[in-house]
Amino acid sequence: MIKILNCKNKYYKNKLVNFLEIRRSRKSIDTTLVSKILNDIKKNKLKAVIKYEKRYSKNNKIYTSKNEIKETIKNLDPKIKRAIDFAYSRIYKFHSLQRPKDIKYIDKYNNRINYKNIPLQSVGIYVPANLPSTLLMCAIPAQISKVKKIVVANPRIKGKLNSAVMYAAKKCGVSSIITCGGAQAIGNLVYVEKVNKIVGPGSDITAEAKRLVFGTVGIDGIAGPSEILVVADKNTNINEIGTSLVGQSEHGPESQCILVTKHKEIISKVQKNILDNLKNLPRKKIAQKSLKKHGLIILCKNDNQIVDVINEIAPEHLELNISNYKKYINHIVNSGSVCIGKYTPMAVTDYNSGSQHTLPTLGSSKYSSGLNVNDFYKKISYVNLSKKGVAKIGKFAIQMSDFEELKAHSKSIKSRIRRK
Repeated sequence: MIKILNCKNKYYKNKLVNFLEIRRSRKSIDTTLVSKILNDIKKNKLKAVIKYEKRYSKNNKIYTSKNEIKETIKNLDPKIKRAIDFAYSRIYKFHSLQRPKDIKYIDKYNNRINYKNIPLQSVGIYVPANLPSTLLMCAIPAQISKVKKIVVANPRIKGKLNSAVMYAAKKCGVSSIITCGGAQAIGNLVYVEKVNKIVGPGSDITAEAKRLVFGTVGIDGIAGPSEILVVADKNTNINEIGTSLVGQSEHGPESQCILVTKHKEIISKVQKNILDNLKNLPRKKIAQKSLKKHGLIILCKNDNQIVDVINEIAPEHLELNISNYKKYINHIVNSGSVCIGKYTPMAVTDYNSGSQHTLPTLGSSKYSSGLNVNDFYKKISYVNLSKKGVAKIGKFAIQMSDFEELKAHSKSIKSRIRRK
């Protein structure tokens, strides 16, 4: 079911890159309607949002009332409520440590520069229908950052709100909830709610919509389907490997699950374990498609090759389910999140370890990070030069502006310098 790549082949790197590119290119995804939907909403606002919600989701109720949310939350299983409370506490505590600090600088001429972190005024969060964990991961950093207006877009399922998502939204201090999905949800957030930034994962349609509105609003990134890379050796529990791979594959047919090992003898055991774990899985067909289309087992020759492969793949999630993980840690530079040791299944980090699960995918951890508190701040420099200070540093600025042939710059600086 899962393809195998042997790194003894001298062209293994090219083969790996080509394999990854098939999925990363997203060429098989038809997003041609997205631009049309967004342009219609830009022009016709809520009327257009309702039109597309009716067409694609059979939903004509875009907003919720406080009473509807309250009644929905009453139906929530107390066990789920406690689980959300527990996750909220851990995520809040860890992300609170990420609060940025303002910077003050004063030089010997009494020139002052302040660098301040200013919370965004408004944020839109896209939350797939039944995922309260995603709401917590996205809304808590915004709450910590003191964003004034937090708007959540969460589709109804058969006309109903999700009680767990509604409870999580209430706990996170969400300002309002719009109940629509897809490109029309993104259009609503941008052109009706007029938020400053949109965060959160979603489908390929949602990702394309975010890409198209970038510039009008900020975005956290272009989220692709979920990914995991597991590093294992001959001593790793086979069922731990298998369940991690299958666990990620059930997210969707475009999810990617990769095993990297030096030990050929465990490959057949892992393959059998995967089949065993698929047998009674409710989302078996989805997982099978993912594993068949995008699953990969990579057999490496040595530790250096393992590190090289990890950094080339740049996975969303990385599990180092090996006893000697310390020799890899400092050499791994591309990954959204790293789960270390046998007692750290990636699935826990999806919910309540406290770390973030909205992470870079499709190789983007080579240049970006998971969602964090800093994503909800702007940073502004405040510069206040003294009479003496502008004279001292201004003469060097004039030399540079003259060199760059920007004479009006030089004149502007000279106009502030008082001649003796």
